[in-house]
This record gives sequence, C-alpha cells and structure tokens, in this order.
Amino acid sequence: MVRQQTDKFLFAIAVAALLLVVSAFLVARSQPEPVYQSEGAPEGISHNYLLALRQRDFVRAYGYLSSYLEGYPDSAEAFEDLVLDHPWDFGIDEYSGGNLQVIATDLNGDRASVRVRETSFHSDGLFDSRQTTHVFIMKLKRENGNWRIRHADSFWLPCLEEKSACEPIGPLYQQ
Repeated sequence: MVRQQTDKFLFAIAVAALLLVVSAFLVARSQPEPVYQSEGAPEGISHNYLLALRQRDFVRAYGYLSSYLEGYPDSAEAFEDLVLDHPWDFGIDEYSGGNLQVIATDLNGDRASVRVRETSFHSDGLFDSRQTTHVFIMKLKRENGNWRIRHADSFWLPCLEEKSACEPIGPLYQQ
C-alpha cells in the first residue's frame, strides 16, 4: 500500500515538473521579437545599435558609430573583427543575453545621454536563481542631422575613443 502512494506521489511530482517546463517554454516563446526603432531620436539609435550587436548585424551597428571617433574602424569589416575579438565587451559572448531597455534620454542641444538598463537572469541550480540589473550610459551627438554614438559605458571598447587604448604593449608584443 505504501509503495502505491509513493509511486503516485512521484508521478505527481514528475507531471508537475513537466508542466512547469512546458509553461516556461510557452512564456519564453510568447515574448515578442525585438524590432528596430525609428532612427530620428537618440533612444532609437541606442536601441538599434544594441539590437544590431545582439543580432550580429555588425554592418548596421557600425553605421551608428560617430565617424569622428579617434579609433573609428576603417570599415564595417574592421569593426566586426574588433567586436569578434572582444565578444565579452560587446555583450555577444555565451554568457550575455540579458534584456536591454532604454529607460531615459537627456537632451542638450545636439548632444544626448541615453540611460539603458540591462537585466540578466542567472540560475545556479533548480532552486537557486537571481536577477541582476546594470544601468549604463550611452552618449550621442547629432552629426550632419543624424544621431551617432560617441561613447558607451557598456557594449563598447575604449579604443573606439582612443585608438592606443587597445594596442598591445610590452615586450611580448614588440617585434
């Protein structure tokens, strides 16, 4: 008699776990696919740059950079090489993938500061999960009538602003 109750209990747990997995899958699938926004405002450019990086559309992401950056890559291919050499910095590595949301824009003439919130979910086991939130700033400037990115605290490398910031130095790299 005890064995029958144990079997029913284990079966109920298995069914509940399966239902939980199926419902989580359905919720995840019901999330709308991110879409590009209008490019007439700084928040649209910021959103589109981040989305292009996530979708590995490096040509499009490159088009949102200011050509006045000291470390402006010579071509979209050079930018792609830079991103692929530093996937962690550009948020395209296997550990990235949190939700990105533009939360505020401060305009000051032809300059803009856009705040973006990155929310990531982590799971260290069946009953251990957590959420982290990181807010970062993107700075843009209107150039020839179009908003272009001049700086970002994340999804960026310092050598875009200062070319020498990413050049290897030291005896290991000297020829």
